[in-house]
Amino acid sequence: MSENGYGTNAVRSARDAEYDVISRVTRQLRQSDRAGRSPEAIAAIHLNNELWTLLATDLADAGNALPDEVKAGLLSLAGFSLRHGHAVLAGGATTDALIDINISVLKGLRGEAGA
Repeated sequence: MSENGYGTNAVRSARDAEYDVISRVTRQLRQSDRAGRSPEAIAAIHLNNELWTLLATDLADAGNALPDEVKAGLLSLAGFSLRHGHAVLAGGATTDALIDINISVLKGLRGEAGA
């Protein structure tokens, strides 16, 4: 463990790292146009698709210790997010659902009620 600038030991958990990545991608989605037409929006949607592809790969790994019901639910969200991301890029949807899903996952990672 190393000391950070505040004199305390900083240890990041895997959950913290997941939260940070999902939060960054979600922020990019929120800061770009919801119709997915700008270069920034296209890049954010692409990052979101990469994120959900990596999450799905991890969820499908035999060594993933999450309960099967949780894995199934997250894999379903991954499939929807990927399909919806492609629909936004094709001009048939907005990024609102992607943002909502990511925010729900963030709340779940933080243990917030109603996630």
